[in-house]
Amino acid sequence: MRAEFNLYLAEGIAGPIGLHWFSSILVLINGERAMKSAFKPVLGLSGVLIMSGWAMIGCDSKPQPAVVSQANQEKYDKLKTLEGLVSNDQGPAKTGLVKVLTEQGRELSRVELADSPRYSVDVPAGTLLPVILAYYPTADAGEEQRMITVAIHAAASKYDINPLSTRIAKQARALGGYTHKNWVRAAESFGTVPDNNKTTAGFRGDPTSQYGGWH
Repeated sequence: MRAEFNLYLAEGIAGPIGLHWFSSILVLINGERAMKSAFKPVLGLSGVLIMSGWAMIGCDSKPQPAVVSQANQEKYDKLKTLEGLVSNDQGPAKTGLVKVLTEQGRELSRVELADSPRYSVDVPAGTLLPVILAYYPTADAGEEQRMITVAIHAAASKYDINPLSTRIAKQARALGGYTHKNWVRAAESFGTVPDNNKTTAGFRGDPTSQYGGWH
């Protein structure tokens, strides 16, 4: 009714020309309204897609776990001989055996103590560090009976194995793994690292057992 009245009014005022002009205006207005009505759900869908895209980008941008490349690991370029002293809470250990193990527990080599607390064991060339030096009082002793220390730097060759080195190794592993930084932090927790000697060079050159067996 409203449209018919508008057409009648236009015809009465302006004649056929006005009617034609007014009809064109109505078509444009109605067309714009139809486009707006159709465009609203499109805008809503676009908004949802945009927000979903940002959400996906946000998820993908989360920090990924760091992967340690073997290229960054130290290794023994040639056959390496490791040596040191083994002692327990009762004193020097003169029997038992020392095994060289990978972090995954694979045995690389072993040596038996020959009525002496001193051990010397060879590690194959190409071995990636760290490696675990584990003392077992008997051949059938389990992990709960063993003592350990860890070789982290290729330049070091002397490692004492004792209860302190065992505690430090366990603490370093709990801190995230057998790295120089974690070993220093672990040693500090047991009061075995002097403030003026926490560098890698300090670990390699110190002739005492203040680092839990590193020389």
